[in-house]
Amino acid sequence: MKGKAMQIVLSAIGILVVLFLARVIIQGNQVPELGVQDGKLAAISSKPNNVSSQVDDPAKKVAPLPFKDSQASTLRALKTAVASYGGGSIVEESDDYLYVVFTTSLMRYRDDVEFWLDTKNQQVHFRSSSRAGYSDLGLNRERYNKLAELYREQR
Repeated sequence: MKGKAMQIVLSAIGILVVLFLARVIIQGNQVPELGVQDGKLAAISSKPNNVSSQVDDPAKKVAPLPFKDSQASTLRALKTAVASYGGGSIVEESDDYLYVVFTTSLMRYRDDVEFWLDTKNQQVHFRSSSRAGYSDLGLNRERYNKLAELYREQR
């Protein structure tokens, strides 16, 4: 009887693991609606797995980045920072917008990162959000900090 009960428990755990992984895979493949509308990047969720330069919540707020000498040099510096950081693929690019999907190495989670070059105020707005899960253990903020550092190193 004990063997049968253990088999049922292990089967149930296996099913739960498969369902969890399926949910993560489905969430990771759902591309959110992004972009700039009326001078704003897409809003971020209430979950702790995102940051933006266009929010009031201090727990999710990051500073916009200053422009370089020109809009073109700013975009070039952003792309260089993204390439140096690694793990990102540019999905969309225009003269004032850069959308990059970063994929984590171990679990292959996808995070959406946007840069909007606000030419009027000469600053770059930033948004980074995980597609799956609830917490990112601070990864999006760490990514912002490292990208900002790499960006500042560019001429």
